[in-house]
Amino acid sequence: MKQQDNYRFQVNLSGMINILSNHLYSSPKVFLRELLQNAVDAVTARKGMEHDYEGRIHIELAGTGSGATLMMEDNGIGLTEDDVHQFLAMIGQSSKRGKDLIMEETSFIGRFGIGLLSCFMVSDEIVMLTQSAKGGPSLEWKGKPDGTYSIRELETALSPGTRVYLRCKPGCEVYYETENVEKWLYDYGALLPYPIELRTERFEQVVNPAVPAWIAQPELARGQRNEVLRFGESLHGERFGDFIPLRTSSGRTGGIAYVLPQAVNLHAKKNHRVYLKHMLVSDQAENILPEWAFFVKGVIWSDELQPTASREHFYENEKLEEVRAELGESIRAELMRMAEYDPDRLRHMIQLHALSMKALAVEDGNFYRMIHRWLPFESTYGRRELGELIDDNPNLYFTATLDEYRQITHVAAAQSLLVVNGGYIYDAELMASLPAINAKVRTERLLPEDVSLTFTDITAEERMRYYELTRMADAALQRFRCRVQLKRFKPVELPALFTLSKESSEFRSLKAAEEASPDVLSSVLHSLGSSFNPEAAYSTLYLNLDNPVVARIFMPVNAGGLVNTVEMLYVNALMMGHYPLNRQEMSVLNQGILRLIEAGLAADAQKGGGPQ
Repeated sequence: MKQQDNYRFQVNLSGMINILSNHLYSSPKVFLRELLQNAVDAVTARKGMEHDYEGRIHIELAGTGSGATLMMEDNGIGLTEDDVHQFLAMIGQSSKRGKDLIMEETSFIGRFGIGLLSCFMVSDEIVMLTQSAKGGPSLEWKGKPDGTYSIRELETALSPGTRVYLRCKPGCEVYYETENVEKWLYDYGALLPYPIELRTERFEQVVNPAVPAWIAQPELARGQRNEVLRFGESLHGERFGDFIPLRTSSGRTGGIAYVLPQAVNLHAKKNHRVYLKHMLVSDQAENILPEWAFFVKGVIWSDELQPTASREHFYENEKLEEVRAELGESIRAELMRMAEYDPDRLRHMIQLHALSMKALAVEDGNFYRMIHRWLPFESTYGRRELGELIDDNPNLYFTATLDEYRQITHVAAAQSLLVVNGGYIYDAELMASLPAINAKVRTERLLPEDVSLTFTDITAEERMRYYELTRMADAALQRFRCRVQLKRFKPVELPALFTLSKESSEFRSLKAAEEASPDVLSSVLHSLGSSFNPEAAYSTLYLNLDNPVVARIFMPVNAGGLVNTVEMLYVNALMMGHYPLNRQEMSVLNQGILRLIEAGLAADAQKGGGPQ
């Protein structure tokens, strides 16, 4: 048998740098976060050895443009030569030893051993001076993006800690500009427990202020309202008017949910800032809070979630799901606390973010019970709070779709019939479940054909008088599968009302799809249409005999123009109900407009008013 040869994978480090720059990290600016992370971990490690020790991180910027250099120094645990070979020369080997670098619980931030490589995105060389707190010589390490590095012992002993020097890579000048470095250091390190000192040729200052006590204990934020709001503005860059403290039952995740000052779309992008072990992981985290909490922007810290290799997102696992649910419960509990102790504040929040509140109310019956009177709904009585509508009439009708509401709103309003528009997201569901949380209320879905039950029938004498004309009108609309009925109803200004049964609505949608489809699919849809009950798939056009125009149409002297006029009333009723017109109906509309123009021109000609 032929001998088997074994080989090792070869890593192209320059190719790896390209992957880091263009695929793993969102931006080269993360090199600052990676340097900060290494410094913080070094300080954390030394603090575990010396309990009276105080950590610090110092950054210096010198020069401008392509001649700029950046130095970051920490007084942490430092590295021995063995540490350098093991942790800086082996990709994937983290200095935070453990059985599972991803899932193991640790007090350190980094765990993948690739962070320092991110510096090659902005510098062609990394120079590091280090002195281990455990003893040994001071070392200089130089690394290049081609995968080579050198180590030499320094003649002068350094104090324990590490310094990293970077010189600006051509094209990367923006990452060495003072304003950017200052901003990014604050972004990444605003919650770090160690001071970050920045020195430039113009100033020296601590970038991150002392972390307030209410960060670790969010429930204390209620007593520091102005400070909390200012802090949110400094991080998110916008002014907020309210906030909600967040905390999980374990206390290992918490923060502040800032209430947005304006209403937002249900599908608006979520931009929560999440800090892992005090370091910013993402300023655009979308999955840390429940979907219904789109009315807040969070500043959230955690020490229990597992970051991805880029440390810009979290693994979607059971722990994240648990944390998300508990943070959602924290928001829910605070809103319910407001309902009991600060209703005016909650009422203002509901008026601004009604959609979010309705989304939560659908999920939680107890919350719905607490806040239902303040939820706004569109109705035939105007846009009102639900409590006001209940006080007016505890028996509420609602529609399930926006089209249904548009069909009946004029008729229902004219007859003082209270109907709630359930066509917007969550509204029909909330109206249907309202009796379950308020026993004094009754709700019922109203269909457009139900409104016709309130119409007044014409008399037997009128039925005989208009029988022949009604038959002609009915025959005119047969090709549209629509029947005509004469009624009297309010408002008198409305000449006609078009209504659809469930079957006729489905049939109409099928025909619309058939018109817009290719021949093969159109034939399939046509076959489906033949399965409908021909009697049930009819719509109804109610003509209002109290309307002066309709009354004139049904005079015997106007019988000649009846068909054309009824067809135009039919098309007008469709448009009033916001129904799309099919080809036949569009043709009727166009022909009717042309006849109207011709009639107008003929009348002008008879009066001698033709063109000169």
